[in-house]
Amino acid sequence: MGSYKARMMIKEAKEEARRRFRRHRNKNRLATPGIHKCIIVLDGLKPTFNIGKIFRSSEAFGCHEVHLIGTNFFDPAPARGAFKHVPAKFHSRFLSCYAELLERGYTPFILEPGQGDPVMDVNLPEKSAFVFGHEEFGISFEPDLFQEVKRLTIPQYGRSQSLNVSVAASIILYEYARQFTCRDLNPQATHSCKETI
Repeated sequence: MGSYKARMMIKEAKEEARRRFRRHRNKNRLATPGIHKCIIVLDGLKPTFNIGKIFRSSEAFGCHEVHLIGTNFFDPAPARGAFKHVPAKFHSRFLSCYAELLERGYTPFILEPGQGDPVMDVNLPEKSAFVFGHEEFGISFEPDLFQEVKRLTIPQYGRSQSLNVSVAASIILYEYARQFTCRDLNPQATHSCKETI
């Protein structure tokens, strides 16, 4: 009896999240891009928690858009209203998102622990698109099949070598905003403001 009640509570919570999403999605259609050109791509994330948090960070750091792959709804409550400010685009598969990004001149980056260049050592292009995969299964595609996809890593010094996806997205957005804020302050700068820190 207890497991039935728990399943029903979960089902009701999902339905309420869907209703919230529909309400907020109508407002999202009027959202305008942030001040920065970077794009966040969320590849198959679970609809319950991290997506809303990533929208919140995306709004805080002036992200241009968030693209969602394989997700037709999510709970906007953790976004704390940010979903209405950051344009969202929905794709059924990575391939359509990838084609759109390339057509618009974006460089796609995936993040993998211990692989790729440390993000703070990379001179990020203005049109950067950062791809984050499912919390358990990672990205839905084989990166070697997509030549333009670059690899980045966030250096970690603990034993687990694992960050929550919303935390990783926040770190990347901070680094991107830091580099471009510094370039805006000093147009002759070819890289971030490391020298002034």
